[in-house]
Amino acid sequence: MPRSPSSLTPEFKLIERYFTRPAKHAVLGVGDDCALIKISAGCELAISTDTLVEGTHFFAGADAEKLGHKALAVNLSDLAAMGATPKYVTLALTIPKFDDVWLDGFSRGFFKLADMFDIELIGGDTTRGPLSMTLTVMGEIKAGRALRRDGAQLGDDIWVSGTVGGAALALMHLLAKIKLPPHIFAQVENQLYSPAPRVALGAALVGLAHAAVDISDGLVADLSHICERSQLSARIECHRLPLAAAFSALDADLRASLINQCALSGGDDYELCFTAPASAQSRIEQAGAECGVAVRKIGSMCAFNASKLVSVVDVSGRDMTPEKSGYDHFAAPTDNSS
Repeated sequence: MPRSPSSLTPEFKLIERYFTRPAKHAVLGVGDDCALIKISAGCELAISTDTLVEGTHFFAGADAEKLGHKALAVNLSDLAAMGATPKYVTLALTIPKFDDVWLDGFSRGFFKLADMFDIELIGGDTTRGPLSMTLTVMGEIKAGRALRRDGAQLGDDIWVSGTVGGAALALMHLLAKIKLPPHIFAQVENQLYSPAPRVALGAALVGLAHAAVDISDGLVADLSHICERSQLSARIECHRLPLAAAFSALDADLRASLINQCALSGGDDYELCFTAPASAQSRIEQAGAECGVAVRKIGSMCAFNASKLVSVVDVSGRDMTPEKSGYDHFAAPTDNSS
């Protein structure tokens, strides 16, 4: 039986008001010492945890509703990369003070996306301190069927979903490193703050793709993880990259530089990068069409070269591999773009 509001401490009033819903799939959800969940027969549980910290992953004063969306979206993207179906999520939320307006916006953005993917909030924690949120998502995948980073094979095609570089362009504009026209910034701002996790595509790629990763820290950096785990190297043909539409509005010289900085090394795309045999091309294109997500072949997996996991070439075959492969959480602040 729920306790009366008068018997709740301020922390539990916050949880009760903004984050408590009746259990749908869980045996027991928010409100006890532990949640109780059930797993479908023949399935494995895919689990991922991410932390977002103000000043590192998002700007101070960021829109609360968009932040609620993004906090969950970046975690759902990890499930998508494994081909898993989202089931449960926990949320540990640290806030500097009780703020009804902020909490209402954050929870609204969070649950709007949660409802889209039928993922259930089953627990977590709230505490006072600098604004941050840690989410743990859980999803189901048929036993032995998960897309893994160590499954790429020699000669595999490399694919990318959606477009790349838009979120990093928006961030560079916000940091005053470039100036985008208002209508162009509006396009890429949405990519930065409201990424669309490719859950349906990830599930459709099970049995077609050999390996997959989501693009969070940068295409080159994240593809390197597949290379490391699969003991292969990768060759990207830069002219094949599915660039965000905003790139076409840039001056040619600036565009060339920003392709390197944003499309290859920028983060926050939350698209899928995956490898698959050439024989699967038509089925992958069909899967993308059925999921409403564009997919583009951008290169191939090649023999392992420990000194150069990922190489990037232009249309003439000249090397244009970026010096910085992607976001580094422990680099000096001036070395990162966020």
